[in-house]
Amino acid sequence: MKNIAVEKGLSNVKEYLTIHGFNVDEISSEQKNSKDFIDGFDAVVISGMDTNLLGIHSTVAKTSVIEANGMTPEDIRKEIEKRLG
Repeated sequence: MKNIAVEKGLSNVKEYLTIHGFNVDEISSEQKNSKDFIDGFDAVVISGMDTNLLGIHSTVAKTSVIEANGMTPEDIRKEIEKRLG
């Protein structure tokens, strides 16, 4: 089972991914900026409202970061499956 972190405020995404078999944890803004914390997940879904905090896209090496802005929960699930195989 894939471990996915979802930023607080994206509860609809969390619920959708949980229903579709993912292990989902909700994380705070502070947690999403901690590389050591984020590395414990296969993917991280963020709101996209503030995507440049600590350069998360360039800092996080092994974890896929998905910006939810403009995406439906189904789009996000498909993107996770595409990236994680």
